[in-house]
Amino acid sequence: MCIVCQKPDTNDSFSSNNRDKFFSKESWKNIQQCRMNFFEYAEDPRNSQYIDKEVARSWINLRDRGISPNALVTKEWLNAKALEKTIEKNSLLIEVTNSIIKNFKYVMFYSGYIIYLIDKNGIILLQEGDWESLAPFSEQKSLTGLIVNDNSMGNSSHMLCMYLKEPVQLLGPEHYSAAFQNNIASATPLFDEHGEVIASLVLLSKALVNPTWEDSLPRLSLHTLGLITAMGVAIETQIKLEKSNDNLIIANSNLKQVNESLETSYNMLEATLAFTDEGLITVDRFGDITHMNQKASRILRLTHSEAISRNISDFLTDKSFITKALNCGEPVSYRETIFKIGKSEETYLLTIRSTHSQDPKIIRGAVIRIVHPDKINALASLRAGSQAKFGFNDIIGDCNEIKKVKGIAQRFSLSSENILLIGESGTGKELFAQAIHNNYCPQGPFVAINCASMPRSLIESELFGYEGGSFTGADSQGRPGKIELANGGTLFLDEIGDMPYEVQAVLLRVLEDKQVMRVGGKRYQEVDFRVVAATNRNLLKMVKENQFREDLYYRLSVLRISIPPLRQREHDVLLLCQYFIHTYCDKTGRSKPQMSPAAVKKILEYNWPGNVRQLENAIIYAINITQSDVINVEHLPYEMLEDDREFSNDKNNITETEEILPLRVWEEAAIKSTLLKSNNSIAHAASILQISKSTLYRKIKEYNIAL
Repeated sequence: MCIVCQKPDTNDSFSSNNRDKFFSKESWKNIQQCRMNFFEYAEDPRNSQYIDKEVARSWINLRDRGISPNALVTKEWLNAKALEKTIEKNSLLIEVTNSIIKNFKYVMFYSGYIIYLIDKNGIILLQEGDWESLAPFSEQKSLTGLIVNDNSMGNSSHMLCMYLKEPVQLLGPEHYSAAFQNNIASATPLFDEHGEVIASLVLLSKALVNPTWEDSLPRLSLHTLGLITAMGVAIETQIKLEKSNDNLIIANSNLKQVNESLETSYNMLEATLAFTDEGLITVDRFGDITHMNQKASRILRLTHSEAISRNISDFLTDKSFITKALNCGEPVSYRETIFKIGKSEETYLLTIRSTHSQDPKIIRGAVIRIVHPDKINALASLRAGSQAKFGFNDIIGDCNEIKKVKGIAQRFSLSSENILLIGESGTGKELFAQAIHNNYCPQGPFVAINCASMPRSLIESELFGYEGGSFTGADSQGRPGKIELANGGTLFLDEIGDMPYEVQAVLLRVLEDKQVMRVGGKRYQEVDFRVVAATNRNLLKMVKENQFREDLYYRLSVLRISIPPLRQREHDVLLLCQYFIHTYCDKTGRSKPQMSPAAVKKILEYNWPGNVRQLENAIIYAINITQSDVINVEHLPYEMLEDDREFSNDKNNITETEEILPLRVWEEAAIKSTLLKSNNSIAHAASILQISKSTLYRKIKEYNIAL
């Protein structure tokens, strides 16, 4: 018969408070006896005064399905493809969990505990600890991908906690499977921002040598349940921190509640907030600091204990907005604020959200987020589309002229000096500017501004920024200029020759002093950036005509690079054609057309006044207009079919006697085109050209073609 013990106050919850009331040596034996009575005498465990209702339900369900407790723990694994998709889907969850539990890794290993991250379908995503001591899995090098649902291992703390949506702890004899009779499993569900269960975190004890009683067992078990619960909250909070700034407010509120309810969660809160590189401060309704993370401590140059109870307004030159936030709940977003830190003043961006009690009209305090302007400026430059996507490998060309220019640009890119790019329109000046940036400071912002396209009245505020209310229509909080956004990176000034003369003087002062003042401002801000300027005009001639400042010219042109026009790169024309055909067709999913000999001849004859950009546009035009797999002359843009001399900016136009090209030029072009098409496969290219591989190697060497 089942041993009957005094019924606890409730058996509907797995919470640590309820466990504490009946977790004893006697209760452990009672559960063991009830389990034996269930299997040997078929007694209904739901009639027991001690067995939890959910545990009893799971026992009956498994027995009714014909599952033997001694035949459980089947090793069923997710297949490789499905596991890869599952890992990818849960990548953020895995990354955050791993960062949270890594500090416990060695403690778990030496104490015999194992921690698992299991998704909602019962798939192990992550494990740490000495699982080799766990009998069913002692021979496995990794448990990732193992299916551990009710079918494979009976009732389990992780499946129960996800079903009940609350932390669960199963004592050894509460497990249906005989394999876990001496283990204690503590699990907590993990929720997404919508309150849906996405996974569970499990802490499994080692097999107890004397489970029927160890004096430290109740205290240890309650501690592990509290620890795994606190870790679960920390994981959820960090995911919220990663996902959005709005969730940051909720996350900090949740962390505060955890800190008040679970003593063990305090350290987990500290570890979680340490992951962000932004300062976070919580204040009460009077503005007194109640908590801050390590980043905020470094910003204020105070220890946590030194900052607690100090008022946040002590550090601010303008106190009005923090007063409104605490008195009226008025939110603040990315407000530029001067902090008084010691004897110095530093600028940061503040975001403030008030926290409320259950009554939304009652403000309890606020959460303050402190961000250095450089971080927001870098993000703003990315969102504005000013990104350097290209490197030197993206500059296509095998001719000696372009190779020489690329080599010079690569050497210059390693210097911090300003660079002036000189070349006709369409030669690829911005491509070179991006490559220089990515070779010098790829982590910094790349901010581009076209001096010709910017209205004369706005170029000063665009470059230098402005303070709020500086002019009609100005943003009330002001805006940083392109120079501020480029701090720590590269400022690309395209068509610098079109910059207004009066603005040139201000830019020169910024370049000399490494300081910038916004329009309408009263304070200089230090900046550090490298200028890459570009022009298709003769700046020296403009200097002589007093259209461009001489001192600015020499400041910008410390290092000069002249990019050759396409007509001086005739051996690259067909190579670029093939590159544009492949790139555009791959992008649009079209079949790649061939060029007829007549089209090749016309392309090689043409003078390309618009250079590489015009060539790319011509190829795209031809691909879209042709209705076959061949580009013929009639598919080329109309300006190429007219007298080339009308569009040429070269004094020496092609004459009739120059239209017949030597056979060597055709042969070299054919070899380059075929190698590009065959991805430099010698065997494939030789087959297409219908020559032997040895002949192809000889021709490659003869024409000095780079592979």
